[in-house]
This record gives sequence, C-alpha cells and structure tokens, in this order.
Amino acid sequence: MEDNELHMLLKELVDRVKILEVENANLKQTVYNADNVLMKSGLVKINSPTPILKTATGIPDGETIAKMDWEEIDDLVHKIQGE
Repeated sequence: MEDNELHMLLKELVDRVKILEVENANLKQTVYNADNVLMKSGLVKINSPTPILKTATGIPDGETIAKMDWEEIDDLVHKIQGE
C-alpha cells in the first residue's frame, strides 16, 4: 500500500509541475510578446521625455570672466549666490 501512495504522490507532484510550467509559459508569452497587454494599456512607454538641463542666464562665458578684474568677479559671485 505504501508503494501505491508514493506513486499517487509522485503523480500529483508531476501534474502540479506541469500546471506551473504552463502558467509560466503563458506569463512569458504575455510579458515578452511584441503586442503585450502592458504596452497596449499604456503602463509601459517606449519613448519618454528627455530632461533638459537649462543653464543659468546672465552668467558670462570663460573668455568674459578672464577679462574681468577681481572686484567684478566678486560681484558676479554675489549675484549668483543671490546676495
């Protein structure tokens, strides 16, 4: 009788593994399919806006700063710091 119970247990385990393999295959198909549900629902976006780094206006370039005297540079630093 123990052999029969072991046989039934193994059969049940094999059946459950097969069910899990089918569910896993269905999940992979849903996620990796080119026309998958997530893309169609708008939850996943292919193109997103690119952030733009804006430079502060009113800051002179390197050549202009090179021609400034120290007092002008000091005033510029105070302006940038908001003082």
